[in-house]
Amino acid sequence: MKLIKLTAISAAVLASTAALAAEPVVVVDGNEAVAYEVEPVAVAYEADPAYAYNADAGVVRNTTGAVVGGTKTFFQTAVNPAAISAEVGTLGYGANIGWALNDKTELQAGWAGGDVADLFGGDIDIDDVNYDIDSDFSNPYLGVQLRPAANWFTMGAGIIVPDNDIDVTANPQDGGVYKIDGVEYDATDVGSLTGTIEHRNKLAPYATIGFRPNITNNFGVFGEIGAAYLGKTDATVRTNGTSENVGVKGSEIGSGKTSAQIAAEAQNELKSDNYLEWLPIVKLGATYRF
Repeated sequence: MKLIKLTAISAAVLASTAALAAEPVVVVDGNEAVAYEVEPVAVAYEADPAYAYNADAGVVRNTTGAVVGGTKTFFQTAVNPAAISAEVGTLGYGANIGWALNDKTELQAGWAGGDVADLFGGDIDIDDVNYDIDSDFSNPYLGVQLRPAANWFTMGAGIIVPDNDIDVTANPQDGGVYKIDGVEYDATDVGSLTGTIEHRNKLAPYATIGFRPNITNNFGVFGEIGAAYLGKTDATVRTNGTSENVGVKGSEIGSGKTSAQIAAEAQNELKSDNYLEWLPIVKLGATYRF
C-alpha cells in the first residue's frame, strides 16, 4: 500500500511546473517524512540571429555581418544580386548587376559598349576639318548608387576601365580642299586622311545624378546624367598621298610640303582638341529587382 501511495504522489510531483520542480518536495506517509528532489527541467530558447538574409528579396542588409558571421558566404552574396538592369546611352549599350548594402546604398558592376558614334552625331569638326567617326566602345565599370533621401533620387560615382577604339576619316570641303592651320590644300594631292584617337586614362572616374522610380514591386526604370574624365588624347593621322609638293588653293607654286607633312599638321590639330576628354554620360534603362 505504501508503494502505491508513493508512486501516485511521485507522478503528481513530476507533472508539476518547472519552477516548483526546482524545489525539494516533501512527502509525508504515516509517521515518516521523505524528501524527494526533482531534477530541474531544461528549457531551450532559440535566440533570433543578429542579422538575417532574405533569400526571396536577394538583398543582404548587412553584408559585412552576413559574410563574417558565417550566415551567408561571400559566394552566396555574389550570386544573389539585388537587381539587374539593361541600359543604353553615351557609354554604349549594356547591362549591370547591383548588390544592395542597405536601403540607401547599392554596389554596381556593369559593362556598356558598341558602336555609339551616331549618338555623338557621327562626325566631328576639328578646327576646319570635318571627320567621320567610327567607334567601338568597351566600358566596364564599378560604382556605387546612393539614395540620400531613400527615395527615387540617386547619386552615383565609380570607375570606368575604358577601351574605346575611335577611327576618323577626313572629309574634303567643297572645292576639294582640306583647310588645315588656315591653309587650303588640294585634297587630291594630300590624299585620303584617316586616323585614330586614343584616350590616355586607363581608369576614368565618373559621377552622375539620376532617378530610379519603381513601377511595380519588381520592375523599375532609371535615367542618369553626368560625366567621366577620360583624359587627354593621343592621335594618329595617316595619308595615302605621295605628293612632294602639295598644291595650295590660289597658288601656282604649291606649298612646298609633302602629303605626309600635311597629315602631320592635321594630326597635331586632332590631338590638341582632346576629343571627349570629358565624356558626357547620358543613359536610360530598366531594372528588375529580385
